[in-house]
Amino acid sequence: MPLEEVLASVPELREAQSVEPLAGGLTNTNYKVTSPSGCYVVRIFGKDTSLLAIDRENEVHNTIAAAETGVGAPFVAARPEHDALVLGYLDGEVMNGEKLRSGGHLAGIAEACRRLHGGRRFLKDFDMFEIQPGYLEIVRERGFRLPARYEEFEPKIRELEGAMRARPEPTVPCNNDLLPENFIRVDGEMRLIDYEYSGNNEASFELGNVWSESNLSLAQLEELVGAYWGRALRNKVARARLWGLMSKYGWTLWGSIQVGISDLDFDFWGWAMEKYERAVEELDGPHFRQLLADVQRED
Repeated sequence: MPLEEVLASVPELREAQSVEPLAGGLTNTNYKVTSPSGCYVVRIFGKDTSLLAIDRENEVHNTIAAAETGVGAPFVAARPEHDALVLGYLDGEVMNGEKLRSGGHLAGIAEACRRLHGGRRFLKDFDMFEIQPGYLEIVRERGFRLPARYEEFEPKIRELEGAMRARPEPTVPCNNDLLPENFIRVDGEMRLIDYEYSGNNEASFELGNVWSESNLSLAQLEELVGAYWGRALRNKVARARLWGLMSKYGWTLWGSIQVGISDLDFDFWGWAMEKYERAVEELDGPHFRQLLADVQRED
């Protein structure tokens, strides 16, 4: 068993006193391991994750860099031969969408992102405008399920790409997968886990991804943008909002691929459709063209 092999190969885990499954992973199987030296998390990677644009070498490098900033969990060991990663366990309050929507946490999230973004460069870049077409090609080639009208929106997405690339932000080391559960509040500070999709990217992608994944209100998006940049500039709010739209549109296909390859007992199609339906509302909505114009503004 991969878990037993990992426990035997990592000195901190060899005298494990307890091993408990951790809920919530959508790609990997996670365990909390308690030993005389402390508590740890063992991540056993899911199968065929290369189809999901996950690069494990990149993940390990960036996990170490994130730990150096004090935002990520402590790095303990990588065991690529066992498809596993071992981290220190963060004992704190795990966030969820309801908690983030209730208010009071956005300034802490902005501060955690700033600390991560101020660290050393990550190994590789992350670009959803490149990842999404790759996902679409996999879905087509393998005959995976595609949501109704998905390809109908491709011209608008390419228009969106052109607007965003016209005045790009400098890239910084980003997590890029800011599910609310990836934030853990420890001793009053937000920590940020899970660097599978980490890479150098625009800070506004992170802010838009937080907004999207936690289904925050537009007022909360403005609050988050203001907390990060110091002011809720109109172009920055628009940029974050459009990145949130693009993340929903791109991650929809992640869910479609997972339906075809994952062994996990999870409703990936329902997960994907919830994102897609919100993306369609924005693509069909009255504000799309104005947002494309707003990202070109100076204020």
